[in-house]
Amino acid sequence: MLLALDLQDFLLRARVLKLYRQALRISGRAPENSRDELRQIIRQEMENNRSCKDKQRIRFLISDGLERLKRLDETLDIQGR
Repeated sequence: MLLALDLQDFLLRARVLKLYRQALRISGRAPENSRDELRQIIRQEMENNRSCKDKQRIRFLISDGLERLKRLDETLDIQGR
């Protein structure tokens, strides 16, 4: 059964999907021997919070995810990846 999303839900969902795509893109820059593990971690983080309905919590998780992604990106930059 597909439930209709209100505009706020739709926009939050779009932000979550954008974060997920960014994370997968950045994981492609990780060393080859750790890419699969990193992608599994990213996927698991998404799955762990999949059933969350609390919009404030979702916003927090997006913000936290963006910060973690920024740190990963900076680390990969330092490593020359």
